[in-house]
Amino acid sequence: MDRLVIVVDLGGGSNRGAGIMVTGWRMGIAQPGQWIYKRTDGTKRSNYLFPKSQTENPKLLLSKQMAPVRNGRVLFNSIPTGYPEPGKTTVYDATPTIDIDNAPLNGGFILKTLVLSIDPYMRGMMRSPETKSYSDPYFVGQPTNGLGVGVVVRSEHPDVKAGEHLYGGLTHEEYSIRKDLNGLRTIKKEHGLPWSVYVGAAGMPGMTAYMAWKEYSKAKKGDVAFVTTGGGPVGSFVIQLAKLDGMKVIASAGSDEKVKFMKDIGADVAFNYKTTSTEEILQKEGPIDVYWDNVGGEILDLALKYASVGARFIECGMISGYNGARKPIENIFLVVSKSISIQGFIIFRLEEKYRDEFYTTVPPKLAKGELKYSEEIVKGLEGIGEAMLSVQKGTNKAKVVVLVAEE
Repeated sequence: MDRLVIVVDLGGGSNRGAGIMVTGWRMGIAQPGQWIYKRTDGTKRSNYLFPKSQTENPKLLLSKQMAPVRNGRVLFNSIPTGYPEPGKTTVYDATPTIDIDNAPLNGGFILKTLVLSIDPYMRGMMRSPETKSYSDPYFVGQPTNGLGVGVVVRSEHPDVKAGEHLYGGLTHEEYSIRKDLNGLRTIKKEHGLPWSVYVGAAGMPGMTAYMAWKEYSKAKKGDVAFVTTGGGPVGSFVIQLAKLDGMKVIASAGSDEKVKFMKDIGADVAFNYKTTSTEEILQKEGPIDVYWDNVGGEILDLALKYASVGARFIECGMISGYNGARKPIENIFLVVSKSISIQGFIIFRLEEKYRDEFYTTVPPKLAKGELKYSEEIVKGLEGIGEAMLSVQKGTNKAKVVVLVAEE
């Protein structure tokens, strides 16, 4: 990595033995009384001249160039009983700072957050620590977290280099100090895709759809698939996978805009469940051979009623019960009488089997437009609270990604 060298010229222009090494830039001398900063990374060069008075106090110059920077964060503030409330459940805190060049790393590294994914599962982390689940909870007074992409800006870790990009679980902070690569892996930006796609269609939501569909759907040409939340990042991917397998696809979502998107990506029957009877649609277009469930509740009950014998139900989520009372399933005995198989899953249990295949297959198809996606970009950590709420209520228009910083 480039280094910053402060060279003190005591008047003759040749004494270059004294210096201080820090991360970032190289300083040389043009002539007595001037200081020049040069970028030496082979890209854009910028020169900055400083008066002689500053050359007489290099420590002053150093402190100006290495002042701590803001390290904004989002804190989990209280456990919600219903929908998460921005400013109450989560709060944005802009007061912390970090000295990127001098913060003790103790063998670790500093990661600058670039993009963050906002997903439905986060509601399940807004719970008491006493309530056990497959994921750790958020802790009151601590930053929230989720999947994201960051760039390493400084490292003392032998296996991590400055400039590398990492994907995985990131705290909702502008910068974080990590001791190791636990929960992270190196990722490369390829095929001309922006980083936002690597937390969406080429990230966990895309993996969820691709891996579970391959593992559990047993798709057959001519079968009928019913996909809920079909306008979201997971459901929209499933629609396209089902069509590639030659299936008829019924898809539901909660807005007319999402209905249009579902039709655009190939759904044969797309409808707004808020304005159209789900039961009437399933009665007319079914029976269902494969049900991709993101909602649970009443629609799961109807899917059981209109399932074919031997139908496969893939249980990805049940968001209808995340923020309030859960509706009992009345048609559960149909699992017996129709020989329905129901498969729940957590994506990280499938990753090892399909990860390489996913990254080889999916990003190139996204780049070529063979698989389509949509995004809703939220700028800045301060927007995370509202973004979380919109995902829980379904008022988001597409896959929600928070853009924290450019490179």
